[in-house]
Amino acid sequence: MTPSYAALLSLIVSRELLSLVIEHADNDLVFPPKCWAATFQSHAQLILHRLSGYLGYSPPPLLDRLIADAQKIHRQRPVLQEQLATAIKPTAEA
Repeated sequence: MTPSYAALLSLIVSRELLSLVIEHADNDLVFPPKCWAATFQSHAQLILHRLSGYLGYSPPPLLDRLIADAQKIHRQRPVLQEQLATAIKPTAEA
């Protein structure tokens, strides 16, 4: 099984950032792999946001994304109330 592109990119970015952190930190500081992994994971959203800004990527406005995503979900699967009404209907008529 081959690793996903996202996992490989994450590993590359993590290692590059760790190198940068080590370069700028005091010489006596140590960054254990598990601690660094947790730190990188907890800051991943901020890292992606800064990286996308640096690369000139601007996502669509949040409101437009919410509207579009809500419509996709609605078309793909029934709303919970519709499922409940369908599930209860045969029992109520019996």
